[in-house]
Amino acid sequence: MKRDNHKVPHSKSNPLKFNVSESSQLMDFLMKKLDGISRNKAKRMLANKVVSVDGKRTTQFDFALEPGMVVEIGKPTAKERFRSPWLNIVYEDKYLLVIDKKEGLLTNSPTKEKDTAQSILNNYFIFTQQRCRAHTIHRLDRDTSGLILFAKSKEVALMFEEDWKNTVYDRRYVAVVSGCVEKKEGMVESWLKDDKAAVTYSSPVDNGGKYAQTYYKTLYSTPKYSLMELQLETGRKNQIRVHMADIGHPVVGDSKYGNGDNSLGRLCLHAYKLCFYHPVKKQDMEFETPFPKVFAKPFPGID
Repeated sequence: MKRDNHKVPHSKSNPLKFNVSESSQLMDFLMKKLDGISRNKAKRMLANKVVSVDGKRTTQFDFALEPGMVVEIGKPTAKERFRSPWLNIVYEDKYLLVIDKKEGLLTNSPTKEKDTAQSILNNYFIFTQQRCRAHTIHRLDRDTSGLILFAKSKEVALMFEEDWKNTVYDRRYVAVVSGCVEKKEGMVESWLKDDKAAVTYSSPVDNGGKYAQTYYKTLYSTPKYSLMELQLETGRKNQIRVHMADIGHPVVGDSKYGNGDNSLGRLCLHAYKLCFYHPVKKQDMEFETPFPKVFAKPFPGID
C-alpha cells in the first residue's frame, strides 16, 4: 500500500447541488451561485475539500465546467476541518496513524509539554470524537522532520514492540551533510552509549552500549555538501547524527554533533520513508514524503 492513503471522508450532511448550464471556471461558478460570496471564501471552500464536480472532490479553482456537469457543496466534517501547523496526517485507520511531523516538535514528552505530536493527536481524537489515545511506537528528535507511526491502543503498540525488526522493515532518511562524501555507498557500525550529560558517544568496539548500524548512499554532492539517503538497520538514539559525525561528514545544522555549520537554518535530517507490516490488517504498508525544499538549496538542478 502506497503513501497518501488517507482519504478525506465525504460529508454526511446533504450537499447543495447545482447543474451547470454554461461553460465557466469553478471559482466563478461558486461565486455566482452562492449569492456573490467573496473570492477568499470560495478559495477556503475549495481548500477544505467540500466541493465536488460529478461526484469527485476538487480543490482546483480554475476547473473547467461544461454544460451537464453537477457541482455539489457539502459541509466539512470534523476531520476535514482539523488543521495543525506542526503535522499532517498521512494515513489513518481504526488501529493506527502515520503522520508527517515538522521540525521543532517533540514526538512526546514525559514532562507533559503542551505541544508534542502525541498531545496534538490526542486533541485531534477529542475533536473527532474518537475514544482512543495516541501511543508512541517510535520517535524522531525534536528537530528531525518526517514520518512517525502512532498506535490508537496499547495493544497495537505492543504488537510493534514485540517484533519491531520484522514488523517495521524499512526506515530511510534524507540528510544534508558537510563535505563531499566520495564513497557512494557504505555502512557505519559502532556501539553507542550515553554519558551522564545525555551525549551519545560512539565506539568501534563494544563499550557496554548498544550496537548500531547505518547504511548510506550519496545522492548528490558538491565540494561543500552531500545529499545522503540513510537506512537504519538499528534504531538507536541519535544514531544517524553520531554516525555521520563518525565518518567526518556531520549533518548540517546539528548543534550537538556537528561542526557549527547551520547555513540552511535547521537540522537537515528528514525521515522520508516508512514501511511496516500492519499487525492487524496483515498488509504491507509503505509511505514516503518529499524531503524539505531547503535540502535542495546547495545542489543546483535539484527540484
